[in-house]
Amino acid sequence: MKILIVTVCAMGLLPLALAQNSTPHITAAEAKNHLGETTSVCGKVVDTKVSKYGIAGHGKPVSFDLDQPEPNPVFYFVAFGVPGDGPSEATAAYNEKRVCVTGKITIAAAGGPPFILAADRSQIKPEAAGQTKPDATGK
Repeated sequence: MKILIVTVCAMGLLPLALAQNSTPHITAAEAKNHLGETTSVCGKVVDTKVSKYGIAGHGKPVSFDLDQPEPNPVFYFVAFGVPGDGPSEATAAYNEKRVCVTGKITIAAAGGPPFILAADRSQIKPEAAGQTKPDATGK
């Protein structure tokens, strides 16, 4: 009987334990309200920019604007191409696609939109179909 009670309690607490390990998903526009938090920001890549300077061991960084391009971006993430293929590979992998990028949301010292530095490409995942959040109109 004790084993049954312990098993029922454990099964009841399991969803709570799993929920704490999952990272919440937010839209690119909501990122400004979550500075300093580690979360997943989801949206459509609408613009890319390749830096003319590289970073030792990583190559040239590529900035990906989500949902709204220059001159008024709301959020971007920075990633690197795979060694050998460089920034063109990273650009081709994500341009015009819906993605979720997970990491700590920061903002540059000079201001600008919030961003996530995705030094590890495993931080970037294609957004699952039907996973988008509804907009203000509920659509």
